[in-house]
Amino acid sequence: MPLRRLALWCVLGLAAPVFAGEGIAVVGEGGIRDKWMLKEGVPLIVPVYPPAFAARKDEVCVSLGYLLNADGTTSDFTLLQGWNSASGNDEPVADYWKTFAGAAAEALARWQFQPRPEVTAPQPVFTAGTFAFGPGGGAAARDHCKLPQLESRLRQLRATAGSKAPPILARLDLGKATADDARREHARLDYER
Repeated sequence: MPLRRLALWCVLGLAAPVFAGEGIAVVGEGGIRDKWMLKEGVPLIVPVYPPAFAARKDEVCVSLGYLLNADGTTSDFTLLQGWNSASGNDEPVADYWKTFAGAAAEALARWQFQPRPEVTAPQPVFTAGTFAFGPGGGAAARDHCKLPQLESRLRQLRATAGSKAPPILARLDLGKATADDARREHARLDYER
């Protein structure tokens, strides 16, 4: 077993007790609709292509994690994934991801939700949204940033960022990764390098 893989296994094995969390549930993109809906009368704001990079005309997507609070507001925005037509997952210039994630967070901060009528005690939940930018709305780029395994991505970020991880990651209930989850994650990490 390569040393890098052994080190990653150790990090994953030790991370769970360190990040015991407050138990905030994690739900994949679109998974909130069984308990939440958009607040009546509040429009769904769409992010604007950042003027600082408009001349590049890249197709871009970002997956942004966020906390949907019990009062229906959003907070704790966290960049989970980024892709662009110029360089794929790599940041083509300094502050590129920060700028696009900021534009998405600015829109997302204005979203408001309300619990479905049958929900009597709304609970906070962490979820993700995928935002696309570019000609025609960037819809072609969107698929590059979808995260079908949100919990797995959050565990990876928490393990690799260490003390620099966004504080919200320590509060999430990410369950326990199975050996198969860990193997898949290691294979994906090896493939991306």
